[in-house]
Amino acid sequence: MSSTGGSRRRLVADKRAAPARKTKQARTSGASNSRTAKPRKATRRKSGNILVRFVSGLVSLIWRLVWGVTWRLAATLIAIVAVASIYFYTTLPPLDDLLDARARGSVTMIDADGTVFAWRGETFGGATTADTVSPHLRNAIIAVEDRRFYSHFGISPRGIAGAIRTNLQSGRSAFSGAGGSTITQQVAKLLCLGVPFDPDEWASESAYEEDCRRGTLWRKIKEVPYAFALEAKFSKDEILTIYMNRAFLGAGARGFEAAAQRYFGRSAADLGPSEAAMLAGLLPAPSLLAPTRNLARAQARANVVIGLMAEQGYLTEYEVVEARAFPATLSQQAEAQRGIHFADWLMQSGPAYLTRNTTEDVIMRTTFNPRIQTAIEDAVAEVFTNRVREGSEAEVAVVVMSADGAVRGMVGGRSPSVGGFNRASQAMRQSGSSFKPFLYAAALENGFEPFDIVEDAPLTINIPGSGPWSPRNYDNRFHGFVTLTEALARSLNTPAVRISEAMGRDRVRQVANQFGLRSELAEGPALALGASESTLLEMTAAYAGILNGGNAVRPYGIEQLNLLGDPTPLFGASSGIGERVISERSAQVLTWMMTEVVTSGTGRRARMPDWQIAAKTGTTQAARDAWFIGFTADYVAGVWMGYDDNSPLTGVTGGGLPAEIWRETMTRVHRGLSPRPLPMVEPQRPVLDPPGSEATSRTTAQPVPQESGSGLDDTIRGILGSIFGGN
Repeated sequence: MSSTGGSRRRLVADKRAAPARKTKQARTSGASNSRTAKPRKATRRKSGNILVRFVSGLVSLIWRLVWGVTWRLAATLIAIVAVASIYFYTTLPPLDDLLDARARGSVTMIDADGTVFAWRGETFGGATTADTVSPHLRNAIIAVEDRRFYSHFGISPRGIAGAIRTNLQSGRSAFSGAGGSTITQQVAKLLCLGVPFDPDEWASESAYEEDCRRGTLWRKIKEVPYAFALEAKFSKDEILTIYMNRAFLGAGARGFEAAAQRYFGRSAADLGPSEAAMLAGLLPAPSLLAPTRNLARAQARANVVIGLMAEQGYLTEYEVVEARAFPATLSQQAEAQRGIHFADWLMQSGPAYLTRNTTEDVIMRTTFNPRIQTAIEDAVAEVFTNRVREGSEAEVAVVVMSADGAVRGMVGGRSPSVGGFNRASQAMRQSGSSFKPFLYAAALENGFEPFDIVEDAPLTINIPGSGPWSPRNYDNRFHGFVTLTEALARSLNTPAVRISEAMGRDRVRQVANQFGLRSELAEGPALALGASESTLLEMTAAYAGILNGGNAVRPYGIEQLNLLGDPTPLFGASSGIGERVISERSAQVLTWMMTEVVTSGTGRRARMPDWQIAAKTGTTQAARDAWFIGFTADYVAGVWMGYDDNSPLTGVTGGGLPAEIWRETMTRVHRGLSPRPLPMVEPQRPVLDPPGSEATSRTTAQPVPQESGSGLDDTIRGILGSIFGGN
């Protein structure tokens, strides 16, 4: 057969090649014109819900922004904290320079027996370290303050979070109340973040420390790099050492060594579990929890600390039982707290640069006698408990001293408190008739004799600018002609004024000033009746001048003063006796005249069997002040009673309750002592001779002539002296 249409094409089966992987060029060219080749999609099929896509995108954007800001901010904060920590690290001084936190020094007072009885200022018992203190104390501090101390790196996020939660649950702001601070952070606070005390910026060291303790957010932030710097600079035990030496623990004790000495009379190295728990328990509120303020409260707090120590494995079961059965108690010195007013007086009367404003630690050996102080306190308690009406607000002051002016004991009020008002050394009160011995001392120096006669009768003196003035006796009676001794013993006023006017007030004022009554004395005739004001301490010292034979006396309480660690005394005193004021004979005769006050006059309630006593009572106008001051051969004691608001006493005179307090005090003071006679001279009584004899003339010394119209005629006085020479 013939073919038609040319040569036939050879039939060949199509070959199916495996799908080739698209090349990059094929994926991107798009030049293929084949209608059957469809390109593969490069992305997943998007949701058709535009809202979902928007929210998803927004969340993704926010997350990227937050993350970006967060890690950048965190990196910045870490860099800032690192730089601040490095800076603080470079400013930290050596360990030894950080142990004593005080800007001022302290004063430690030692009594006549060589025992410490008082402290003033913040005492520092000396540096102690974490490895030298009692292990119980170290464990107690960690248990109560920072149980993770040895494991954290300066701050405790868990502790801070817990503190914030506690504050919020208590209704406080997040950073008010509990702070969650580690011991390291507390050290940073105690160091005031390296800011030194500047007296020009802070009114006092207390204000400086209060500012350092403020728990503001900014201060908390600054504590973090400082705490890191401390951890980098010092070991854990060194940080604990700083803490133990700088912490304030109440009662003026800075550091645990000082506190152990103050409260327990022993070193911090010797404390048992109960004592260690009590000291560690003081840390949150040392002034409030101090055992000297409230021992029961301090013991209750210590019991809580013992529980924490047991919970953390620091105490065995036996130690817990023993510590709770025998809680810590104060040492005898700390419990007694005697001599508060005495110590305050020394701080006020001593040189300011070694007492109130000292920058050194001062050791003061004093004249204080604890036995005599106890005698005073017991006597005051005895009288006010059994002889003063319940609820009375009358106050009292008592001073006991030796004849040379060495003060042995002092009570300046019924409720002593450190820094409180001292009525013995600070209260200026009218002295009343207790001033009269100095009037009679001047009279004896001016030729008067104890048996001279003076008239107790109405007397009126015209005072320029004030008009007529007429003195009266306490009993509103006049007693006629009396001897000087009788006038003193019975505390008669008119005779005292007559004698004062006869000599001249300037002479009376001069003698009183020389005896130590240096306050401004009255100018008018009432000078003789004690219208001037004085302190009990001044008056008692002036009486000591009579006892020692007529020499002025300066009351003193410091026998020796040293700086801590320096055996060379800065100064001292062995006697307060000064210049002579009156002759020894006049002093001894005046002493005898004052014994008549106790034997037959207004001071009979002060009698002590077998003891010779010279004294004088005093009661001011309207009984606003009641005095009794007197002495034996061994001691001088003064007592004052009155109200702080100067209101009148009810039924009290100097010869009443003050005399009884004086007797109760001196009876206790003289226990164990043998009676000694007073240094006195009993004058010879005038001999009455028959009228007309030559001896009928005056047998006593002629007094200084009187001022015109103010006293007795000398001739009449001389005759009456011969007639009425008897007592």
